[in-house]
Amino acid sequence: MTPREEIGYGLDALVIFRSLQQDPVLRALMQFCHTDKENTPAQIRFYSAMVSALYERADDLTGYLEQIVLEHENVYVQRAGAGETISQNMETCLHTELKLLNRIAMLTPAMIQAEMQTSIPLPAWQTHKTDLDKLYTQRVAEISKHGYGIYARHHMFTVGASGELVPVQYPDPIALEQMVGYERERGIVVENTKALLAGKYASNVLLAGDAGTGKSATVKAIANAFKDDGLRLIELNKDQLCYIPQIMDHLCKNPLKFILFIDDLTFSEDDPNFGTLKATLEGSIAARMRNTVIYATSNRRHLVKESMSDRSGDDLHAADTRQELMSLAARFGLTVTFQQPDKDRYDTILLELAKQYGVQMPSDQLFIKGQAFALRAGGRSPRVAKQFVELLAAGVKV
Repeated sequence: MTPREEIGYGLDALVIFRSLQQDPVLRALMQFCHTDKENTPAQIRFYSAMVSALYERADDLTGYLEQIVLEHENVYVQRAGAGETISQNMETCLHTELKLLNRIAMLTPAMIQAEMQTSIPLPAWQTHKTDLDKLYTQRVAEISKHGYGIYARHHMFTVGASGELVPVQYPDPIALEQMVGYERERGIVVENTKALLAGKYASNVLLAGDAGTGKSATVKAIANAFKDDGLRLIELNKDQLCYIPQIMDHLCKNPLKFILFIDDLTFSEDDPNFGTLKATLEGSIAARMRNTVIYATSNRRHLVKESMSDRSGDDLHAADTRQELMSLAARFGLTVTFQQPDKDRYDTILLELAKQYGVQMPSDQLFIKGQAFALRAGGRSPRVAKQFVELLAAGVKV
């Protein structure tokens, strides 16, 4: 059997990494390996297809194979991540396939062209020495930090129309270091997140308070700060709360830690999503998951809109009804309140943001203009302060 046939049949026989047969680079290589040596036009076509697919990502075949192998979601890594026992047969299969993929990762253009009967110039690529077996063993040992599949490639997700997770290709890059003010409030949420990552008990958190105070930004900044420690964020809107049980079932054996993020949460009295979230937080027959928490933000402390007419209606048990409406917020283990900043805190935020954006302006002038801008914007908040400083940095007179 020729080396080309060994590689082709080896790819055909993949079990653990079988879905890699659909990878465009490996698929073209398989087609090349199964083409008759005398069929030069087909060889050139499949060779070029392989290089074309590789060039879309890089021109380093070894690096390409390392990435797709280490991030691959398969039965072995799923069981390893869940802490399940792996049979010796599966272990043997894994290492056999990694040996084959390692061989492919170091294929040079000259090695493949040696199998071809042509003298026309063909495109090339780079390779380097690697040990996929060693790299994969290390990756599995650190699976609680890196994850696998889409969770290895992305750290923020939204929810699709059928409850499927959709990776966010360009997540908000906000960092905790960029945020000014509310250090105590953010610190509480950060410590709760660290407990989650450490495998300790972590509370569901309600970040409540005035608009523009950085509640949502805090959650996104935390997701960015701890992504390399195994934290992932999944954002849902209120109408997608029905998918939470489905998502939790999907995540229950995942070795990573997850924040289910619900932004700007408010319910009307008869909203069907109210009961769904309430049962999810506490009351469902499902066990509480140790790798998932819910972080929600709201401008309302009690989450449910209530009018004076609701209090003066004909409900015979009005007190019970009000308790029911207030019970949702109470089911969050931790509530962190972000209040509108007073003048001193607002001035501090202005000063720190001006430093970040390189705005050169006397502090007294900055404070006067910043306060005037806040008045026109409807009130002081970190969001308003940032808008003001960004305009100054852009040279806009405000």
